[in-house]
Amino acid sequence: MATEKHLRLTGISDVSWKDAITSTVAEAAKSIDYITSITLIEQKAKINGKKIVEYYATIDLCFTIDKDREV
Repeated sequence: MATEKHLRLTGISDVSWKDAITSTVAEAAKSIDYITSITLIEQKAKINGKKIVEYYATIDLCFTIDKDREV
């Protein structure tokens, strides 16, 4: 039987929501093994004047726990 764990993460980008999501997953993958999926929870943006200056993407990142992993 597999066990999955969920983490809620918020990525920030000055390029796009897609960049916020992909960079957050890439950064999480540096220290989390067995990532299986993400769910987009929320998208927000910071406005300065009439322009978006920061994109925020909150995701639910899911990964499988390795029960055979040595501690």
